[in-house]
Amino acid sequence: MGHRESVRFDLCSKGYIIILMLMHLIILAAASIHEYQDDSFIRRSNSFFFHGGSEGLYASKLDSDNGKSASEDKPLIGKSFIRFESIIFRRTKESAEKKNEMQQRTGLVEAIVLEVRDREKIGGSYLNSEAICCTPELSKDGSCKVGEVIIQQNPDNPDGPKRMQTFFEGKNEEANMDIQTIEINSPGMYYLYFMFCDPELVGTLISGRTVWRNPDGYLPGKMSPLMTFFGLMSLAYLVLGLFWFLRFLQYWKDIIQLHYHISAVIGLGMCEMALWYFEYANFNSTGTRPMGITIWAVTFSAVKKTVSRLLLLVVSMGYGVVRPTLGGITLKVLLLGVTYFVASEALELVEHLGNINDFSGKARLFLVLPVALLDACFILWIFSSLSKTLEKLQIRRSMAKLELYRRFTNSLAVSVLLSVAWIGYELYFNATDPLSELWRRAWVIPAFWTLLAYLLLVVICVLWAPSHNPTGYAYSEETGDDFDEEGISLTGSGIKVAGSDLATKLERKERKASSAAEHHVFGLGEDLEEDKRE
Repeated sequence: MGHRESVRFDLCSKGYIIILMLMHLIILAAASIHEYQDDSFIRRSNSFFFHGGSEGLYASKLDSDNGKSASEDKPLIGKSFIRFESIIFRRTKESAEKKNEMQQRTGLVEAIVLEVRDREKIGGSYLNSEAICCTPELSKDGSCKVGEVIIQQNPDNPDGPKRMQTFFEGKNEEANMDIQTIEINSPGMYYLYFMFCDPELVGTLISGRTVWRNPDGYLPGKMSPLMTFFGLMSLAYLVLGLFWFLRFLQYWKDIIQLHYHISAVIGLGMCEMALWYFEYANFNSTGTRPMGITIWAVTFSAVKKTVSRLLLLVVSMGYGVVRPTLGGITLKVLLLGVTYFVASEALELVEHLGNINDFSGKARLFLVLPVALLDACFILWIFSSLSKTLEKLQIRRSMAKLELYRRFTNSLAVSVLLSVAWIGYELYFNATDPLSELWRRAWVIPAFWTLLAYLLLVVICVLWAPSHNPTGYAYSEETGDDFDEEGISLTGSGIKVAGSDLATKLERKERKASSAAEHHVFGLGEDLEEDKRE
């Protein structure tokens, strides 16, 4: 066989293994207890396989006292493993009838555990063949056995691909796999495949479950850092909420409607982060995702995302600043918000509930596209509204409000630029790591979006913080508060005004404020005589 044909066969064989992994990469993190319910096998080359799971696993911790693995009386403490429980293979009745009842071994199914870096050791690439199962021709040199999956063992890595064999006996339609545990002693992205080579076993089904565990719990390696992250974000929202609440109480007489909307977003953020933390903590301790907590976390997440985007939109429209209400566009804003909530809730539910084995790439794309398009609509509408608001403030010469909105616009522009840059990095990360070999830093991808949303909320809280002088961002008539913020300069010694007309207006406003205060304190039921004379 020529060199060119040898290279072609080698690439084909490697390609099969890579394709197997890529097809089922999204199974990751469905749960650390993978359930199989009469699932079927798929043909690949001259083999049939079923993907049993894939997760990032850390190495088992060592006992500091004796340098050995965790003690046998506490087998779960500090160990990383994959355990096979109640695995049953069922072949068809026709397949069983073809066998001899006196034979002990009438069919073979293999469970193969491999780390992603060992993918090239599966199949006949080193034998210049594209076959995954050993054939009579390939077995002549004794490198493999007919009817078994070809595995090239690495003497330098005894923890390389491991196989566990289960045989059908006689005419039995079922074969039970022995309960066994494989301890993980080196960190990596591990894949589990159930495979058979006998064409007469076509139609065989698998049921049962496998349990995957890291040293500190059942959370997959990609998700375990997120539990700590959500805990820290819960504290961050708590600190922000505390400062905002104290400011709220301090200037409660000067609160405007916008402050209540900001408070709602902070409260939703606190609940969202706390729920995600408890959801991950429960997952880590039990190995399955608790449906109740997960649904609440997903719902709060969808509500918070929706309200946050609506807050940015109404602020950009000048709500409470250049307009007292949204007027005729209120229905459009609510319709966009409800649509986004439904789309976001559907995507989050499918991503975090159920078995991700059934969550195909097309289905995910079908749910991701509406959310992406709605996000684009929000961004376009926000910046379009900001442009109109800045233009109105320039015409009115409301310099304080104009400066406030310029800062808000700059902050929003920076966040958009960061988002675009991060999307580019995320695409690069996924393109250069198709098999999740960089699983230990993959948690940074979703964490960035949570952190960016928090920082943008902090900016809004700083810019629109309650104060004694809310005229900088509160709505006023055309010549109301605009005149105050432009013509009045507050100093420590008193109030200076520009021009006699402004002084007259200010004196009149002070008299009205004074009379209103007396009316409030003493409970007077009648207007003051001065107001009557006016």
